[in-house]
Amino acid sequence: MAVTLADVARLAGVSPATVSRVINDSAKRVNEDLRERVLAAVAQLHYVPNAHAQNVARPRKSAVGVIVHDVSDPYFAEITRGLQRQAGAHDRLLVICNSYREPERELAYVGLLRAQQVHALILAGSGYHDDAFTERLNAELGAYQQAGGRVAVIGRHRLVGSAVLPANGAGMQELGRRILEQGHRRIAVIAGPRKLTTTTDRLTGFCRAAEELGVPLPPERIAYTDFTRDGGARAASELIDADPTLTLLVALNDSLAVGALATLRERGISVPDQVSVTGFDDMPIARDVTPALTTVRLPLVEMGERAMALALGDDPGHRAEPAEASVVWRASCAPPAL
Repeated sequence: MAVTLADVARLAGVSPATVSRVINDSAKRVNEDLRERVLAAVAQLHYVPNAHAQNVARPRKSAVGVIVHDVSDPYFAEITRGLQRQAGAHDRLLVICNSYREPERELAYVGLLRAQQVHALILAGSGYHDDAFTERLNAELGAYQQAGGRVAVIGRHRLVGSAVLPANGAGMQELGRRILEQGHRRIAVIAGPRKLTTTTDRLTGFCRAAEELGVPLPPERIAYTDFTRDGGARAASELIDADPTLTLLVALNDSLAVGALATLRERGISVPDQVSVTGFDDMPIARDVTPALTTVRLPLVEMGERAMALALGDDPGHRAEPAEASVVWRASCAPPAL
Protein backbone atom coordinates (compact mmCIF):
# COMPACT_ATOMS: atom_id res chain seq x y z
CA MET A 1 0.00 0.00 0.00
CA ALA A 2 1.09 3.58 -0.58
CA VAL A 3 2.92 5.24 2.27
CA THR A 4 0.86 8.06 3.80
CA LEU A 5 1.70 11.25 5.61
CA ALA A 6 0.34 9.62 8.79
CA ASP A 7 2.87 6.78 8.39
CA VAL A 8 5.69 9.30 8.24
CA ALA A 9 4.34 11.08 11.33
CA ARG A 10 4.21 7.83 13.33
CA LEU A 11 7.76 6.84 12.41
CA ALA A 12 9.12 10.31 13.17
CA GLY A 13 7.14 10.60 16.42
CA VAL A 14 5.55 13.90 15.46
CA SER A 15 2.11 15.13 14.46
CA PRO A 16 0.88 14.95 10.85
CA ALA A 17 0.71 18.77 10.89
CA THR A 18 4.44 18.92 11.61
CA VAL A 19 5.18 16.52 8.74
CA SER A 20 3.04 18.66 6.44
CA ARG A 21 4.89 21.85 7.41
CA VAL A 22 8.26 20.23 6.72
CA ILE A 23 7.26 18.70 3.38
CA ASN A 24 5.50 21.84 2.16
CA ASP A 25 8.30 24.14 3.34
CA SER A 26 5.79 26.11 5.37
CA ALA A 27 6.49 29.65 6.47
CA LYS A 28 5.75 28.42 10.00
CA ARG A 29 9.17 27.03 10.87
CA VAL A 30 9.75 23.64 12.48
CA ASN A 31 12.40 22.91 15.12
CA GLU A 32 15.54 21.63 13.36
CA ASP A 33 15.61 18.40 15.39
CA LEU A 34 12.01 17.63 14.43
CA ARG A 35 12.70 18.58 10.84
CA GLU A 36 15.59 16.10 10.64
CA ARG A 37 13.44 13.34 12.13
CA VAL A 38 10.73 13.98 9.56
CA LEU A 39 13.18 13.98 6.65
CA ALA A 40 14.79 10.78 7.91
CA ALA A 41 11.36 9.11 8.09
CA VAL A 42 10.51 10.34 4.58
CA ALA A 43 13.75 8.82 3.26
CA GLN A 44 13.29 5.52 5.14
CA LEU A 45 9.71 5.05 3.96
CA HIS A 46 10.37 6.43 0.42
CA TYR A 47 7.42 8.73 0.90
CA VAL A 48 6.26 10.70 -2.15
CA PRO A 49 3.91 13.64 -1.42
CA ASN A 50 0.55 13.76 -3.16
CA ALA A 51 1.04 16.64 -5.58
CA HIS A 52 -2.69 17.15 -6.09
CA ALA A 53 -3.32 17.34 -2.35
CA GLN A 54 -0.42 19.75 -1.95
CA ASN A 55 -1.86 22.01 -4.61
CA VAL A 56 -5.28 22.00 -2.98
CA ALA A 57 -3.82 22.77 0.43
CA ARG A 58 -1.29 25.37 -0.66
CA PRO A 59 0.20 25.75 -4.13
CA ARG A 60 3.97 25.38 -4.01
CA LYS A 61 4.39 27.48 -7.12
CA SER A 62 6.86 25.01 -8.58
CA ALA A 63 5.43 25.42 -12.09
CA VAL A 64 6.16 28.03 -14.74
CA GLY A 65 3.47 28.84 -17.28
CA VAL A 66 4.70 29.26 -20.86
CA ILE A 67 2.54 30.60 -23.70
CA VAL A 68 3.84 30.15 -27.24
CA HIS A 69 2.14 30.53 -30.59
CA ASP A 70 2.62 26.87 -31.53
CA VAL A 71 5.19 24.52 -29.99
CA SER A 72 5.19 22.41 -33.19
CA ASP A 73 6.63 25.42 -35.05
CA PRO A 74 10.44 24.89 -35.25
CA TYR A 75 11.04 28.42 -33.93
CA PHE A 76 9.10 27.76 -30.72
CA ALA A 77 10.38 24.20 -30.44
CA GLU A 78 13.94 25.55 -30.22
CA ILE A 79 12.98 28.22 -27.69
CA THR A 80 11.14 25.60 -25.63
CA ARG A 81 14.29 23.47 -25.53
CA GLY A 82 16.04 26.37 -23.83
CA LEU A 83 13.16 26.97 -21.45
CA GLN A 84 13.09 23.31 -20.44
CA ARG A 85 16.85 23.15 -19.98
CA GLN A 86 16.85 26.06 -17.55
CA ALA A 87 13.65 24.92 -15.82
CA GLY A 88 15.14 21.49 -15.24
CA ALA A 89 18.20 23.02 -13.64
CA HIS A 90 15.87 24.72 -11.13
CA ASP A 91 13.54 21.72 -10.63
CA ARG A 92 10.63 23.58 -12.19
CA LEU A 93 7.73 22.11 -14.12
CA LEU A 94 6.69 23.76 -17.40
CA VAL A 95 3.04 24.17 -18.32
CA ILE A 96 3.07 24.94 -22.06
CA CYS A 97 0.07 26.49 -23.81
CA ASN A 98 -0.38 27.11 -27.55
CA SER A 99 -2.17 30.35 -28.44
CA TYR A 100 -2.10 29.63 -32.21
CA ARG A 101 -1.61 33.38 -32.73
CA GLU A 102 -5.09 34.09 -31.36
CA PRO A 103 -4.91 37.07 -28.97
CA GLU A 104 -8.04 36.14 -27.01
CA ARG A 105 -6.76 32.61 -26.47
CA GLU A 106 -3.47 34.04 -25.19
CA LEU A 107 -5.31 36.29 -22.76
CA ALA A 108 -7.46 33.39 -21.55
CA TYR A 109 -4.37 31.28 -20.87
CA VAL A 110 -2.84 34.06 -18.79
CA GLY A 111 -5.96 34.02 -16.62
CA LEU A 112 -5.96 30.23 -16.31
CA LEU A 113 -2.27 30.11 -15.37
CA ARG A 114 -2.78 32.87 -12.82
CA ALA A 115 -5.55 30.81 -11.28
CA GLN A 116 -3.11 27.90 -10.97
CA GLN A 117 -0.75 30.22 -9.05
CA VAL A 118 2.28 29.38 -11.19
CA HIS A 119 5.54 30.87 -10.03
CA ALA A 120 6.16 32.78 -13.27
CA LEU A 121 4.70 33.45 -16.70
CA ILE A 122 6.71 33.47 -19.93
CA LEU A 123 5.18 34.70 -23.18
CA ALA A 124 7.18 33.77 -26.28
CA GLY A 125 6.37 34.97 -29.76
CA SER A 126 5.36 38.06 -31.62
CA GLY A 127 3.19 40.82 -30.29
CA TYR A 128 0.14 42.15 -32.10
CA HIS A 129 -0.68 45.47 -33.71
CA ASP A 130 -3.67 45.85 -31.43
CA ASP A 131 -3.45 48.58 -28.79
CA ALA A 132 -6.67 47.61 -27.03
CA PHE A 133 -5.60 44.00 -26.65
CA THR A 134 -2.12 44.99 -25.47
CA GLU A 135 -3.66 47.19 -22.80
CA ARG A 136 -5.91 44.37 -21.58
CA LEU A 137 -3.04 41.89 -21.53
CA ASN A 138 -0.80 44.30 -19.63
CA ALA A 139 -3.55 44.83 -17.05
CA GLU A 140 -3.74 41.06 -16.49
CA LEU A 141 0.03 40.69 -16.30
CA GLY A 142 0.35 43.72 -14.05
CA ALA A 143 -2.17 42.29 -11.58
CA TYR A 144 -0.27 39.01 -11.58
CA GLN A 145 2.98 40.83 -10.79
CA GLN A 146 1.33 42.82 -8.03
CA ALA A 147 0.40 39.50 -6.43
CA GLY A 148 4.03 38.40 -6.48
CA GLY A 149 4.27 36.65 -9.85
CA ARG A 150 7.17 37.08 -12.26
CA VAL A 151 6.79 37.83 -15.98
CA ALA A 152 9.29 37.41 -18.81
CA VAL A 153 8.65 37.79 -22.52
CA ILE A 154 10.52 36.90 -25.71
CA GLY A 155 10.19 39.16 -28.73
CA ARG A 156 7.50 41.41 -27.27
CA HIS A 157 8.06 45.16 -27.16
CA ARG A 158 5.22 46.57 -25.13
CA LEU A 159 4.44 44.09 -22.38
CA VAL A 160 5.27 44.47 -18.71
CA GLY A 161 8.01 42.29 -17.26
CA SER A 162 11.56 41.43 -18.23
CA ALA A 163 12.28 40.78 -21.89
CA VAL A 164 14.61 38.98 -24.27
CA LEU A 165 14.54 40.98 -27.50
CA PRO A 166 15.87 39.36 -30.69
CA ALA A 167 17.49 41.69 -33.22
CA ASN A 168 14.86 41.07 -35.90
CA GLY A 169 15.22 44.41 -37.65
CA ALA A 170 19.00 44.67 -37.50
CA GLY A 171 19.48 41.07 -38.60
CA MET A 172 17.24 41.46 -41.63
CA GLN A 173 18.81 44.78 -42.54
CA GLU A 174 22.28 43.19 -42.57
CA LEU A 175 21.07 40.25 -44.65
CA GLY A 176 19.33 42.62 -47.08
CA ARG A 177 22.44 44.73 -47.43
CA ARG A 178 24.63 41.73 -48.23
CA ILE A 179 22.32 40.12 -50.78
CA LEU A 180 21.40 43.37 -52.52
CA GLU A 181 25.07 44.33 -52.84
CA GLN A 182 25.38 41.32 -55.14
CA GLY A 183 23.28 43.15 -57.69
CA HIS A 184 19.74 41.85 -57.21
CA ARG A 185 17.10 44.36 -58.29
CA ARG A 186 14.06 42.22 -59.21
CA ILE A 187 13.20 41.26 -55.66
CA ALA A 188 10.15 40.22 -53.65
CA VAL A 189 9.41 39.54 -49.98
CA ILE A 190 7.39 36.68 -48.48
CA ALA A 191 6.18 38.22 -45.23
CA GLY A 192 4.29 36.81 -42.26
CA PRO A 193 0.87 37.96 -41.02
CA ARG A 194 0.32 41.74 -41.09
CA LYS A 195 -0.98 41.76 -37.50
CA LEU A 196 2.30 40.56 -35.98
CA THR A 197 4.99 42.97 -34.82
CA THR A 198 7.69 40.45 -35.79
CA THR A 199 6.56 40.73 -39.40
CA THR A 200 6.82 44.51 -39.21
CA ASP A 201 10.23 44.45 -37.52
CA ARG A 202 11.81 42.12 -40.07
CA LEU A 203 10.17 43.74 -43.08
CA THR A 204 11.25 47.20 -41.88
CA GLY A 205 14.84 45.97 -41.57
CA PHE A 206 14.89 44.70 -45.14
CA CYS A 207 13.22 47.85 -46.47
CA ARG A 208 15.91 49.95 -44.83
CA ALA A 209 18.59 47.97 -46.62
CA ALA A 210 16.76 48.35 -49.92
CA GLU A 211 16.41 52.09 -49.38
CA GLU A 212 20.11 52.44 -48.52
CA LEU A 213 21.08 50.79 -51.80
CA GLY A 214 18.40 52.45 -53.91
CA VAL A 215 16.58 49.20 -54.73
CA PRO A 216 12.84 49.56 -55.35
CA LEU A 217 10.40 47.33 -53.45
CA PRO A 218 6.87 48.17 -54.59
CA PRO A 219 3.95 46.99 -52.41
CA GLU A 220 2.82 44.41 -54.96
CA ARG A 221 6.09 42.54 -54.42
CA ILE A 222 5.32 41.92 -50.75
CA ALA A 223 3.12 38.88 -50.08
CA TYR A 224 1.65 38.47 -46.58
CA THR A 225 0.86 34.95 -45.48
CA ASP A 226 1.02 32.53 -42.54
CA PHE A 227 4.47 31.87 -41.02
CA THR A 228 4.35 28.30 -42.39
CA ARG A 229 5.87 26.15 -45.12
CA ASP A 230 2.56 26.05 -47.02
CA GLY A 231 2.18 29.80 -46.67
CA GLY A 232 5.62 30.26 -48.22
CA ALA A 233 4.79 27.91 -51.09
CA ARG A 234 1.57 29.78 -51.90
CA ALA A 235 3.19 33.20 -51.69
CA ALA A 236 6.10 32.16 -53.90
CA SER A 237 3.66 30.93 -56.54
CA GLU A 238 1.76 34.22 -56.48
CA LEU A 239 4.90 36.33 -56.72
CA ILE A 240 6.48 34.29 -59.52
CA ASP A 241 3.19 34.30 -61.48
CA ALA A 242 2.99 38.08 -61.14
CA ASP A 243 6.62 38.63 -62.20
CA PRO A 244 8.56 35.69 -63.71
CA THR A 245 11.69 37.88 -63.93
CA LEU A 246 12.29 37.92 -60.15
CA THR A 247 15.82 36.96 -59.10
CA LEU A 248 15.43 37.06 -55.29
CA LEU A 249 12.78 35.86 -52.82
CA VAL A 250 13.31 37.10 -49.27
CA ALA A 251 11.32 35.05 -46.76
CA LEU A 252 10.85 36.41 -43.24
CA ASN A 253 11.36 33.01 -41.61
CA ASP A 254 12.87 29.68 -42.59
CA SER A 255 9.56 27.84 -42.84
CA LEU A 256 8.40 30.33 -45.48
CA ALA A 257 11.72 29.91 -47.30
CA VAL A 258 11.40 26.10 -47.32
CA GLY A 259 7.97 26.47 -48.92
CA ALA A 260 9.38 28.85 -51.52
CA LEU A 261 12.16 26.37 -52.35
CA ALA A 262 9.55 23.65 -52.85
CA THR A 263 7.55 25.82 -55.27
CA LEU A 264 10.64 26.74 -57.28
CA ARG A 265 11.72 23.10 -57.45
CA GLU A 266 8.27 22.02 -58.67
CA ARG A 267 8.43 24.64 -61.42
CA GLY A 268 11.91 23.67 -62.51
CA ILE A 269 13.39 27.01 -61.47
CA SER A 270 17.01 26.58 -60.38
CA VAL A 271 18.14 27.96 -57.02
CA PRO A 272 20.30 30.04 -56.90
CA ASP A 273 21.12 30.12 -60.66
CA GLN A 274 17.77 31.69 -61.56
CA VAL A 275 16.30 32.77 -58.23
CA SER A 276 18.05 33.22 -54.88
CA VAL A 277 16.15 32.50 -51.63
CA THR A 278 16.81 33.64 -48.06
CA GLY A 279 15.18 32.88 -44.71
CA PHE A 280 15.40 33.97 -41.09
CA ASP A 281 15.96 32.16 -37.73
CA ASP A 282 18.39 29.40 -38.84
CA MET A 283 16.21 26.44 -37.97
CA PRO A 284 17.99 23.04 -37.97
CA ILE A 285 16.40 22.27 -41.35
CA ALA A 286 18.02 25.34 -42.94
CA ARG A 287 21.34 23.56 -43.41
CA ASP A 288 19.72 20.32 -44.64
CA VAL A 289 17.50 21.56 -47.47
CA THR A 290 18.88 21.62 -51.02
CA PRO A 291 20.42 24.04 -51.61
CA ALA A 292 21.30 24.90 -48.01
CA LEU A 293 19.52 28.07 -46.95
CA THR A 294 21.11 31.48 -46.48
CA THR A 295 19.45 32.90 -43.38
CA VAL A 296 19.80 34.96 -40.22
CA ARG A 297 20.68 33.08 -37.08
CA LEU A 298 19.02 33.86 -33.77
CA PRO A 299 20.26 32.07 -30.62
CA LEU A 300 16.85 30.50 -30.04
CA VAL A 301 17.77 27.93 -27.39
CA GLU A 302 19.78 30.57 -25.55
CA MET A 303 16.84 32.97 -25.76
CA GLY A 304 14.68 30.40 -23.98
CA GLU A 305 17.32 29.86 -21.32
CA ARG A 306 17.72 33.57 -20.71
CA ALA A 307 13.97 34.18 -20.47
CA MET A 308 13.64 31.41 -17.90
CA ALA A 309 16.60 32.79 -15.95
CA LEU A 310 14.92 36.21 -15.87
CA ALA A 311 11.65 34.67 -14.70
CA LEU A 312 13.33 32.68 -11.92
CA GLY A 313 15.95 35.23 -10.90
CA ASP A 314 16.07 37.15 -7.65
CA ASP A 315 16.13 40.60 -9.26
CA PRO A 316 12.64 42.09 -8.76
CA GLY A 317 13.20 44.76 -11.42
CA HIS A 318 12.44 44.51 -15.12
CA ARG A 319 15.38 43.85 -17.41
CA ALA A 320 15.65 43.88 -21.20
CA GLU A 321 18.34 41.73 -22.78
CA PRO A 322 19.13 41.87 -26.51
CA ALA A 323 19.64 38.68 -28.51
CA GLU A 324 22.01 39.38 -31.38
CA ALA A 325 21.42 38.13 -34.92
CA SER A 326 24.06 37.03 -37.42
CA VAL A 327 23.92 36.30 -41.14
CA VAL A 328 24.65 32.69 -42.16
CA TRP A 329 25.63 32.51 -45.83
CA ARG A 330 24.87 29.25 -47.63
CA ALA A 331 24.31 27.96 -51.15
CA SER A 332 20.79 29.33 -51.77
CA CYS A 333 22.13 32.78 -52.68
CA ALA A 334 24.26 33.92 -55.59
CA PRO A 335 24.59 37.04 -57.75
CA PRO A 336 21.83 37.37 -60.36
CA ALA A 337 22.47 35.92 -63.80
CA LEU A 338 23.47 38.49 -66.39
